[in-house]
Amino acid sequence: MAKIAIIETGGKQYVVTQDSVLDIEKLKGADKAGAKITFDKVLLTDDGAKTVVGAPYIKGAEVAAELVENGRADKVTVIRYRQKSRYFKKKGHRQPYATVRITTLP
Repeated sequence: MAKIAIIETGGKQYVVTQDSVLDIEKLKGADKAGAKITFDKVLLTDDGAKTVVGAPYIKGAEVAAELVENGRADKVTVIRYRQKSRYFKKKGHRQPYATVRITTLP
């Protein structure tokens, strides 16, 4: 079995393995592709033989990653409409995200 870890970032939890690529909430301070990122909120690690569960986090455990790209998701259109009253509001939103590749597990 491959080594896995569960990390927390952006208010969400992700199961990660070595060289996995995932989209997460945009990170402050990581602007350019190739930037090194460390996630210190590790909730669980498992190497196939031993499982370590944090309470709530594992002390000293870090997962290293590298920024692949920053991007923006597809546009979501929100329309508010009330009939017979000439009320029409239209707004759009594009959520920013960061794509990261996991390089090192604890």
